Amino acid sequence: MAKVSIFVVGLMLLHCWVATSEAKYLKYKDPKQPLNVRIKDLMDRMTLEEKIGQMTQIERKVASAEIMKNYYIGSVLSGGGSVPKPQASAKDWMNMVNDLQKGSLSTRLGIPMIYGIDAVHGNNNVYNATIFPHNVGLGATRDPKLVRRIGAATALEVRATGIQYAFAPCIAVCRDPRWGRCYESYSEDHKVVQAMTEIIPGLQGEIPANSQKGFPYVAGKRKVIASAKHYVGDGGTIKGINENNTVISKHGLLSIHMPAYYNAIIKGVSTVMVSYSSWNGEKMHANRNLITDFLKNSLRFRGFVISDWKGIDKITTPTHANYTYSIYAAITAGVDMVMVPLNYTEFIDGLTSLVESNAIPMSRIDDAVRRILRVKFVMGLFENPLADHNLVHNLGKKEHRELAREAVRKSLVLLKNGENPNQPLLPLPKRASKILVAGSHADNLGYQCGGWTIEWQGVTGNNVTKGTTILSGIKNTVDKDTEVVYKENPDVDYVKSNNFSYAIVVVGEQPYAETNGDSLNLTISAPGPETIKNVCGGVKCVTVIISGRPVVIEPYVEKIDALVAAWLPGTEGNGVTDVLFGDYGFRGKLPRTWFKSVDQLPMNVGDTHYDPLFPFGFGIETKPHKAN
Repeated sequence: MAKVSIFVVGLMLLHCWVATSEAKYLKYKDPKQPLNVRIKDLMDRMTLEEKIGQMTQIERKVASAEIMKNYYIGSVLSGGGSVPKPQASAKDWMNMVNDLQKGSLSTRLGIPMIYGIDAVHGNNNVYNATIFPHNVGLGATRDPKLVRRIGAATALEVRATGIQYAFAPCIAVCRDPRWGRCYESYSEDHKVVQAMTEIIPGLQGEIPANSQKGFPYVAGKRKVIASAKHYVGDGGTIKGINENNTVISKHGLLSIHMPAYYNAIIKGVSTVMVSYSSWNGEKMHANRNLITDFLKNSLRFRGFVISDWKGIDKITTPTHANYTYSIYAAITAGVDMVMVPLNYTEFIDGLTSLVESNAIPMSRIDDAVRRILRVKFVMGLFENPLADHNLVHNLGKKEHRELAREAVRKSLVLLKNGENPNQPLLPLPKRASKILVAGSHADNLGYQCGGWTIEWQGVTGNNVTKGTTILSGIKNTVDKDTEVVYKENPDVDYVKSNNFSYAIVVVGEQPYAETNGDSLNLTISAPGPETIKNVCGGVKCVTVIISGRPVVIEPYVEKIDALVAAWLPGTEGNGVTDVLFGDYGFRGKLPRTWFKSVDQLPMNVGDTHYDPLFPFGFGIETKPHKAN
């Protein structure tokens, strides 16, 4: 009897050992298995609830480890300005992301989540990050290799905070500067935008030589998932009204707004974000023809398609009027992951009931989940789900700031330099008895960086993050015996009576993002025009314009001796002074047409009524002038 018992117990133990061994070996967790085998093995194990969880992206504010675990959430994001705490360090960010990730890893299948953020000119939500020039300035450089290096630096600064997914690049072709997102566009010319998709291999890594066209690629834990956005036609809306209607023929859409997506897909972009806008009256978030038939089927895009923030809610007017319909329209159109971002239970319940009632076929859910998992497997997330603390030192590091300074230098466009070529004002002499610096933007780091910096709408002041203002750059550059006087808005008598050698006026637009930046008048922020008149009416002056787009400058050009478009240069203001004082030459070219009057808009290069103040591609070049 005892022998039988021992035998039975032995059998039971053997069975338990075999069962445990089987549980330990899961094909989808084996990096040696082919990608498709891993995806299929994991999907075969997943319930509907787990699949819908993968399709759900929620905001950090409503996320916790427990919610990640209970709802199988596939992704979390920070909206603009959404931070763990004010002036959070890289380590603070990393700890938050890892805490959420541990919630995901504790689920039955342990599918890691991805965390996304709008890193659109560096890791711009994060205190002490390097803030690069906005895309319009990078377009002025005409330097794709530089932009690729910026992509690589941005990837490192994003990974320094534990984040794996950047909602960049914006490959909009802005056709009307009245649009509040025009600074997020590299150019009005799709060829310039296409060249600048070189940021994608910077962000994600260079795709392997034998890579399948349309296949997503992320080269490990020093790189991030990129997102080409906003698909498609976001930069072509009527009067530049944000999220509005792009009225254009199919040929126009494909020849102006689509080409950069071809380049992005060839370069292995992992995700595509859909635009809020409509094409000829049809909301892009509900456009099956362009998302599924064209992007996924014709272009063979194999990454995943993500909605914009509450993008599916905006399918209806008013927003969120029929959320069940919005879910149905977006998912059947081909959206794979929904940036919900707050009321995730409403989305999960709504999508679940649509699948259970057969309104949405299971095949569509499987397509979405397969794409999301493909990106997660390709990037090595299952092998390295937690953030690497060895990367924190990359945030705001010296080499990145030097790169941003180089980008500023190359982005500056010289529009006027003296009344005639024989008497240029620039480069300015470093040695002078007394110089005047004026203007609202000369000593304001927030203004210099623009929107999408620390906060969604941007910030004002100098204690907002770490960087160098243009005024500081001037003081650091001039001769030690040169007196620098800063007065924000002096009157003309003050200017005339102080015997200044010359003046530098720095004025422009105040920060904005998205709809808040839509403008029908495109004027320089007050008291900018008054400052130009007072200062340039009293002394030789160079005027530096800090703006996200061309602005009304024609009435003042006669008074101004030298005029520089500096766009939104970011934290490294000394890049401006490097060129003003001749350590480097001007080389930037206009990425956009500079209009005379807003009545001419829209006006783009090649138009029959083309009559600009400064044409597309214009930019006076100067040589470095060391001996001053």
